[in-house]
Amino acid sequence: MRIDQYLPGFAPFDAIGSHALMARRVLREAGYESEIWAEHILPPLQVEARPYHEDTHRPGEGRVLMFHTSTSSPMSAWIKARAEAGELVFGDYHNITPGHYFERWEPAIAAVMHAARKELAMLAPYMAMSFADSAYNEGELVELGYKNTIVCPILIDLEELHRPPDPATLERLRRRRQRTGANWLFVGRVAPNKCQHDVIGAFAAYRRVFDPDARLTLVGGGTSPHYLRALQLLVAELDLEGSVELLSGVSEGELLAHWAVADVFVCMSEHEGFCVPIVQAMELGVPVVAFSAAAVPETLAGAGLLVERKDPLEVAAAVDKAVRQGPVRDAMVEAGKQRAADFDLSKTSKIFLAGIEANLDA
Repeated sequence: MRIDQYLPGFAPFDAIGSHALMARRVLREAGYESEIWAEHILPPLQVEARPYHEDTHRPGEGRVLMFHTSTSSPMSAWIKARAEAGELVFGDYHNITPGHYFERWEPAIAAVMHAARKELAMLAPYMAMSFADSAYNEGELVELGYKNTIVCPILIDLEELHRPPDPATLERLRRRRQRTGANWLFVGRVAPNKCQHDVIGAFAAYRRVFDPDARLTLVGGGTSPHYLRALQLLVAELDLEGSVELLSGVSEGELLAHWAVADVFVCMSEHEGFCVPIVQAMELGVPVVAFSAAAVPETLAGAGLLVERKDPLEVAAAVDKAVRQGPVRDAMVEAGKQRAADFDLSKTSKIFLAGIEANLDA
């Protein structure tokens, strides 16, 4: 049996791309043939996937197609045609950011997101089964008419988080840590729905009220140049230029170094279908303070501090509880590690394989 995966975009250090690689590994270890096909394949992943338009397999070869949905793509129509030709198609829904978050900043991206939602609805009758990263995502599928859905978290190899950090970066950050206060960290694309501006606002309040020497590091590639520029202007307006870093192009080893010196992970995102960095934070013993929205409460499951409002002082006070050494922080760290264990690959891969095997005769 062959189970091939199809992605609109296949990029390094991306949650969906990493999930596809892990899914291929799980499938192959279970005895299935499996390849990855994509529309856009970014370096250095050309050796891991092939352009989907080079796929010459014919319907009737006993193959399963698994389509990862997260954005608009001509692949949607291609997948629909394959299903109409009799091929068995499964879906894996990773959430589509609502277009309204981008309309103010990047109208072209907003249009893509609106189109993606329409394509997701169009595919509903053709999916024999669809995975969803979270119950939140599953709810969106059900609302669109998907009949056979299974919640399966993104596949993450937690052991990879315990590799040695980049030594030069770690040494530099540790030296800096000796002369600074608490280290805030957020990891995620620079995008309006991630609401990095709210993190910056809360950080400014925290420095004023609790810790004037605190630092904030925002790590993530840019999706919206206009929003990035607004963040840079906000940092300058709040006189935070010496204490806030906005980093992109960070290697895995460098990111592990930033995790190693982080005192707290602060997430003010308003729309997440899962939020892998929350799991990473919990696994690495970094307390989480997050805004209660979308799938974040589900992923965190009580193992961190949720805030219901984004009032900067309220967020700053929650962070102060998380970073102070003592029983509250210790309990958060322990609860986080226990929750992260729920996403161990040995558990999630069983859900993934069971979902596939239960539907192979669909």
